[in-house]
Amino acid sequence: PLNVLRLSLHPSGLAPRILNLAEWRHHILDRLRRQIAVTQDSGLVALLAELTAYPHPGGPAGAADHAGLLIPLRLATERGELSLISTTTVFGTPRDVLLSEIAIESFFPADEATGRLLRSGT
Repeated sequence: PLNVLRLSLHPSGLAPRILNLAEWRHHILDRLRRQIAVTQDSGLVALLAELTAYPHPGGPAGAADHAGLLIPLRLATERGELSLISTTTVFGTPRDVLLSEIAIESFFPADEATGRLLRSGT
């Protein structure tokens, strides 16, 4: 089934357009591993195995140090490069099992050119 993790890392999905794919892949897999640690969900374990089997770029396995707060995502588009920052908000505490599974990932323009392009609506 289609989901945003598959879409972003699959070689027929967004992966060829992600200019910082090694860093983005690290971010996606790290978030998934954290979710598995909390939930022990077998479906997520299978998804992790699938995603790690996708071909990926060489380079450093780790992400640049952004203090885990802001993760850059650079996308090649027909209108030029989009430079975004991603931040994830996780609700609840470790004791709130239901709440600890809710996470919202938000994307914001990382530069003025990206902001103008996104605001243009075209």
